[in-house]
Amino acid sequence: MSTTTTGGRAKSTRSIDRLSGFALLRSLWSAWLTRPLTSFHLVLAVFGLLTAFGLVMVLSASAQDSIQTYGSPYRIFLSQLGYVAVGLVLFYLALRTPPRLIRQVSLPLLVMCVVLLVLVLTPLGSTGGGAQSWFRLGPVGFQPVEAAKVAFGLWGAHVLATKRAMLSQWRHVLVPVVPVALVMFALVMLQPDLGSTVTLGIVLMGLLWFAGASMRLFAILVLAFVSGAIVLALTAGYRLARITSFLGDGDDHLDAGYQARQALYALADGGLFGQGLGQGSTKWSYLPMVHNDFIFAVVGEELGFVGAVLLLCLFGTLGYVGLRIAARNTDPWMRLVASSLTVWLVGQAAINVGYVVGLLPVTGLPLPMISSGGSATVTTMVVFGILANLARHEPEAVAALRAQRSTRVSRWLRLPLPDPYRPPAGRRRPVGPSAPPRRTGQNTAARRGGGAPATAGRRRVNPARNTGGGPRQRGRRSP
Repeated sequence: MSTTTTGGRAKSTRSIDRLSGFALLRSLWSAWLTRPLTSFHLVLAVFGLLTAFGLVMVLSASAQDSIQTYGSPYRIFLSQLGYVAVGLVLFYLALRTPPRLIRQVSLPLLVMCVVLLVLVLTPLGSTGGGAQSWFRLGPVGFQPVEAAKVAFGLWGAHVLATKRAMLSQWRHVLVPVVPVALVMFALVMLQPDLGSTVTLGIVLMGLLWFAGASMRLFAILVLAFVSGAIVLALTAGYRLARITSFLGDGDDHLDAGYQARQALYALADGGLFGQGLGQGSTKWSYLPMVHNDFIFAVVGEELGFVGAVLLLCLFGTLGYVGLRIAARNTDPWMRLVASSLTVWLVGQAAINVGYVVGLLPVTGLPLPMISSGGSATVTTMVVFGILANLARHEPEAVAALRAQRSTRVSRWLRLPLPDPYRPPAGRRRPVGPSAPPRRTGQNTAARRGGGAPATAGRRRVNPARNTGGGPRQRGRRSP
């Protein structure tokens, strides 16, 4: 009897210790989340992990295609490594640039991107992947639509933050953000590039949602956007084939549905822990250009369900920290920029993973930071730099950094101390002279009796302490 009692007490003691350990870990985690620089450190951690993960997967997924095309297994990887190096430089510049300056250059940047979207449709542009969306200078290519997404997000946040007091009226919500977005949609669809049009739409919807647009207006815009995307998809033969394949056409496994079916085979072969890094067979000409749009299939095949879930957790952490930065900032422009850019990156990742696993029709969007591609990678790294910059300008982070003068990460990156953010001053209208206040007592009687008006600029005297222009009386007030 005593042995049973002793064993029960030991089990309960172990349970209590386990619960106390969980409570301790939870309290430590909660305390770390409340620290002023947590958002900044989380952005850097997610950025570093996604960059390393992407380089490793591009090397693994592109080796066979690189051998067949260039005769070397490292050619595509080295190209991607060069783009990452350029992206790191721009990430650092975006991290150091004051947010006030970023906001001021948003309009010139947007105008430049719109001009480039026009020029890419001329003979200056080149075709790649079925769309005339590239500027090429030798082996280097650049897609202006990628920079246009960031520029539109920065400028749209500036406009909506400036007009935040008037956003209860529909015309102030729509104009000029929605007309500019429609112009950009038209230019991108002339390439044609439905995937980039969808991501621009995600940026627009993120801006309107976090700006506080009414649910009725937001629902109308979402319905119009989805209807437009369906119409555009039905007007091209290859897009229509992808939709019919997604809806269950079983006769095109070697045509429009080939990539989607091979991606599912790769995910199934991966199992729980995968076949091992570099050991997948899908990249051996079973899935064309697997290092681009369908690289998540290689992740699932070589790293298994566990590796795929870890990658999804990184994007989930990105979504959390981006919205955390928006919530902890007090400036409306910073809040809109952080939230809309975060929704764009996480939404694009969700679409890519969705069509790889068969939940969405194929749209050709790359997986941010993981798929190979120069313009998309560089632009995404710039967005991470902007998010890290906004994280350092949270009010609590500014106070902590200026109190400590520096931190280990700031010293290592040689970052200047952040200044409290002040929005750019707008133009002020000249203030006209205000009407003089109404007077009581003797001055009123003097005006009624034709008394001389007070001289402009002369010091006004309290009528209760003056006797009609004579010396002040120290006694009682005169009637």
